[in-house]
Amino acid sequence: MSVSSDSARDLLVDLVSIPSPSGEERAAAERLVEFFEAHDREVRIDDVGNVRAPADDRVLLTSHIDTVPGEIPVRTENEVLWGRGSVDATGPLCAMAVAAVSSGASFVGVVGEETDSRGAWHLIEDREEPDAVINGEPSGWDGITLGYRGMLAGTYVATSESGHTSRPEPNAIQHAIGWWSRVEERFAPDEDEEWEPVFERVTTKPVSVEGGTDPDGLSVSATLDGQFRVPPSLTIEEVREMAEHELYSSSNRSSGRGPRDGELGPDTDAAGTVNWGRPIPPVMESPRTDLARAFRVAIRGEGGDPRLLRKTGTSDMNVYASAWDCPMVTYGPGDSDLDHAPDERLDLAEYDRSIAVLREVAKRL
Repeated sequence: MSVSSDSARDLLVDLVSIPSPSGEERAAAERLVEFFEAHDREVRIDDVGNVRAPADDRVLLTSHIDTVPGEIPVRTENEVLWGRGSVDATGPLCAMAVAAVSSGASFVGVVGEETDSRGAWHLIEDREEPDAVINGEPSGWDGITLGYRGMLAGTYVATSESGHTSRPEPNAIQHAIGWWSRVEERFAPDEDEEWEPVFERVTTKPVSVEGGTDPDGLSVSATLDGQFRVPPSLTIEEVREMAEHELYSSSNRSSGRGPRDGELGPDTDAAGTVNWGRPIPPVMESPRTDLARAFRVAIRGEGGDPRLLRKTGTSDMNVYASAWDCPMVTYGPGDSDLDHAPDERLDLAEYDRSIAVLREVAKRL
């Protein structure tokens, strides 16, 4: 069934106008359901809040419904739509929905991508593998994203006895700072490696730090949340082992109390522990699949010069690739430099072109 340009743009404006930060996607999900029902498609909202419109599984079109917080007044000026989510990823989401209706392909709008990817994790556990996946994130209408780094998040926790601040022994706060300093040094590029692209490196980022004397006045505690972005050249397990190795101070290692050769043993002595979250492995897809070739042909057909991209962040494609062994790409309209930005905006002509590309790709598959 064809979808008019006016209907496609109305869907986009409506969904950008509906606030949908992670955990509050229901109203936007219901608008998506209305769109599919209006075009005579089977559709439902599943147990976690995903919008699922099953159909031809030769290709699954999917993107995320949620956005990051932040209110940007919705307006259209000179064929440009301003508003939170217009780029990340309501624009790609709507393009996927329109193309799914036009082509008869399967569609899923998932929840929680900006936080824990709970919608994507639920999906891989609750349905069979499709023949191909097109994940919706901004790549520019002429760009095809084939790779993402993985992510490992951990929370460091340490506790020490309280004492006068003049005492030389480190407290829990110093232990937390020391661990993170050693982690950053461990993963810092050597001088001869600084030319290496960010995509090929592990990068570290502290997200939050809390610490101080506990209410009982008898102890000091510290908590540090950190993230590691992992390139395809390494596994999540390798990065986790290296980070855990740095739990042991250099003095402990040199005195023999810490791990040797990167291995942790029962007699080691660490000041704190790390509780790891669910890991998201890196992904790097081949540009030689039928899916990638179909995108290159479709983009050229619209007058573009296809660009093959690798992203330094992480997306739901990482989750799908961890469970499904089928060709995938990530694609969608919008400038990814505007992700989460206060001036987030989408060129409507680019949105129209991305729909045309998706329709052609689905036709070829």
